[in-house]
Amino acid sequence: MFMSIQIRSARSKTIVVGIWQDTKRVPAALLSWNEECNDALSAHGFSGKQGETTCVGSVMFVGLGKKGALKRDDLRGIGGSIVRSLHRAELCSAELQLDLTIPRGVANEHEIGHLVGEGMTIANWRVDQFDGAATKRKKKIGVLSLTSGSKEVVRGLKRGHILGSAVNDARRIAATPPNICNPPWMAKEAKKIAKKCGLKCRIISYEQAKELGLNGIVNVGMGSKEKPCMIILEHAPKRGSKKSNEHLCLVGKTITYDTGGYSLKISNGMKGMKYDKNGGMGVLGAMEAIANLNVPTRVTAILPCAENMVSSNAYRPDDIIKMFNGVTVEVTNTDAEGRLVLADGLAWACKKIKPTKIVDMATLTGGVVVALGSFCAGLWCNDSTLKKQIERAAKETDERIWELPLWEDHRDYMRAKHADLHNSAPARGAHPIQGAAFLSFFVDDDIPWAHIDIAGVSSVERDGGLYCAGPTGWGVRLLTEIAESQ
Repeated sequence: MFMSIQIRSARSKTIVVGIWQDTKRVPAALLSWNEECNDALSAHGFSGKQGETTCVGSVMFVGLGKKGALKRDDLRGIGGSIVRSLHRAELCSAELQLDLTIPRGVANEHEIGHLVGEGMTIANWRVDQFDGAATKRKKKIGVLSLTSGSKEVVRGLKRGHILGSAVNDARRIAATPPNICNPPWMAKEAKKIAKKCGLKCRIISYEQAKELGLNGIVNVGMGSKEKPCMIILEHAPKRGSKKSNEHLCLVGKTITYDTGGYSLKISNGMKGMKYDKNGGMGVLGAMEAIANLNVPTRVTAILPCAENMVSSNAYRPDDIIKMFNGVTVEVTNTDAEGRLVLADGLAWACKKIKPTKIVDMATLTGGVVVALGSFCAGLWCNDSTLKKQIERAAKETDERIWELPLWEDHRDYMRAKHADLHNSAPARGAHPIQGAAFLSFFVDDDIPWAHIDIAGVSSVERDGGLYCAGPTGWGVRLLTEIAESQ
C-alpha cells in the first residue's frame, strides 16, 4: 500500500473517471480531451462492472456498475478499488473526476469526495508494523496525492481522509499484540493521540482506582503484573464554533488481553483475544476524528483498561465485589470481565461528569455473534431520541446495528443470591442481553444510554471488501456521526 495519502490542490496527470456498465462510454465532458478513449476501452475488454479498473494512457477508468443500481454506500468500495489499482500501477498522484459521471441523486460532490476518500484511506492499510526480515509482502511505496477539479470533492476528500485515518489508527492499536500493548502502553498511546489532535487526556492509575472504589477495574486487572488504569479523553469545541448544549460520553471496553482468568478460555479460544480492546479502540479512534473535525459537541471518552490474567492474586469465581456506585456483584465467571470494567466506567461517568447522553461500545459477548453473525452489531437503548440518532448514524456510515430487547425480566435474571447481582447468569439463555441487563444497573435512570456489542464486527478473518484480515476499526465512524448529530 501507499505510505500515506495527502489531499492537495495541485492538478495531476493521471485522472480517474467513472464508466457505466450499460454504456461503457467516456463522460461527454472529457471527450474533447481524449476522443480515442472509447475505442481504447473496447480494446481493453473493459466491462464497467462495479469496482473494475483499467488504465488507458494517463486515464484510470473505474466501473460504476449498471445505471440505477449504484448506491451511495457503494462509493466506499469503489474508493478501495481505486487505491489498490493505483498501488499496483505505482501511480502516486491522481485527480478524481467521478463527479462528472455519478448523478446527484446518488451523492452530491462533497459526498462523492467523502465516501471515495474514506474508502481509499481504509483500504490503504494492512497490519505491517511487525513485518520482519523474512517478509515477502511488497513494501509500501511513496505518498499518494489526491485532488479533483471540484472544490467540493476536495473538501469531501479531506473529511473522508480524516475519518479513514482515525479508523486506521484504531486498527493499528487494536492489532498491536499483548506482549507490547498492555494497560501502561495503552495509556501512553492515548496520550500521544490526544497530543496529536488536541484532546485533553488524564489517567486514573491503579492506586487511584483503588482509592476511588473503581473495584470492577481493580479486580479484573489486579492479577496481571501490568496494572489496570482508566483513560479519560476530553474534547471541547474550539472557540468561534457553534456549540451544542449536549455533553456526550463514550465508554469503550479496553481489555488489552483476555485469558478468561480462572474461568480459563479453552480449545484455542484465547487466540485473537488481543481484539478484546476493540470497543475502546473504536472510541479512541472516534475521539481522534471528533477532534480533527472540530465537532461542535462536548465529548468525553472513558476507556477502562485492564489485562485479565491468572495469578495468585487474580480475582476468582465466588468473589464479591463492591462496585463504584455501591452495587455488589458476585463473580460467577471471571471471563465475564468486560462488563465489570464497563460498569465502573459508566457509574463514574454518571457521578463525576453527569453527561446528557452515554454510549458504550464493547466486544462483550459471543452470544451476539450467534444472534447476529458478522453482519451487524447489537444495540440496546433506553431512549427513543438517542436510538433514532444511532440508527441514522448507522445508515449514514454503513456500520449497521440491530436493536435487541432489554426488559425488567432480563434485569431480574441478573440478580444474585449472595449479592445484588451476579456478573453472569447460571444459564446462557439470552446471553448478549445478560450483558446489557447487567450494565443497566450502573447508569442513572434519567440519562439516555445505549450499549453496542460489536463482538461480531470488530475484526475479520480474511481479506474482503475494504478490509484486510484483522481489526476493522468498527464504530469510529458511527460514534463520530452520533457526536455530530447532537
